[in-house]
Amino acid sequence: MNKKFSSLFKIFSRGVLAAFLIGTLVVSTADSALAARTGGRMGGGSFRRSVPSRSYRAPARGGGYAGGYSRGYGRGGGFGFPFLIPFFGIGGGFGSLFSILIVIAIANFLINSFRNIGGDGASLGGGYSSPQSVTNPPVTISQVQVGLLAEARGLQPELDRIAQSANTGSSAGLAKLLQETTLALLRNPEYWAYATAESEQTRLATAEAAFNNLALTERSKFQSETLSNVRSEIQQKEQSEALVQSDAPSEYIVVTLLVASQGKLTLPQLKSETELRQALNKLGAVSSEELIALEALWTPQASGDTLTSDDLVSAYPDLKLL
Repeated sequence: MNKKFSSLFKIFSRGVLAAFLIGTLVVSTADSALAARTGGRMGGGSFRRSVPSRSYRAPARGGGYAGGYSRGYGRGGGFGFPFLIPFFGIGGGFGSLFSILIVIAIANFLINSFRNIGGDGASLGGGYSSPQSVTNPPVTISQVQVGLLAEARGLQPELDRIAQSANTGSSAGLAKLLQETTLALLRNPEYWAYATAESEQTRLATAEAAFNNLALTERSKFQSETLSNVRSEIQQKEQSEALVQSDAPSEYIVVTLLVASQGKLTLPQLKSETELRQALNKLGAVSSEELIALEALWTPQASGDTLTSDDLVSAYPDLKLL
């Protein structure tokens, strides 16, 4: 009986120990997850606002040389057949008629050119503006991502300050926010470690979906957005709400810029610090008239949060070493 009790006690003890170890592992994993990335976010903009473009006008009918013979001079359709009648009595030969035709062609060209300059038709060099270029203009979706060494300690407070003071409810405020964020990165070149950049040309009708997809992908990498200023709504969480303190040293800071702008914007392939500087300068130069939407994201944001090299590799696999 004592032997049976002893055996049962050993089995029970081992089971309790195993359960304790498993529980400890689960708790430590949960703590690690809770201590994972916090993020900051700022931006705004709208794809619904009108995009200025040249107005479209259909080409004037009968304005060309071929239409000149079907319409009279008095109807504004070019120099037509009645214009030729007075000249048949002069010379009467083939040479005279050929000269008249040359004069008519030149006159038609000059008249149409003046009309085009006045806006009644296509411009001399650009052709007609298609309806699609007015209602569905070209848009570029750009993304620049920079991984900096955590020693850039002044960068996080600077981004916090920008987020707390930026006017994200206007185009001018968003353009200023973009300039200040790119400047904050440009002032810390000694801490640049990784970077990536890409730009995609699309049309306004599909640009919003593409932009939102990129923004959601980046935001989903944060366990909590602890500071945000979007469309002039500032929200900030207490550190205790966001994470559990971690003993792991922070190694990196990642800043992501997503920009939707009118027209075409091409970014260089980031293989060096020089190309990263060029890309940041191009983004920072986007004017308020061209800027449609902006998302500026960074992690970690909370003071006790960390971003290790393992975190960097798993969450940002597209970053390339500079």
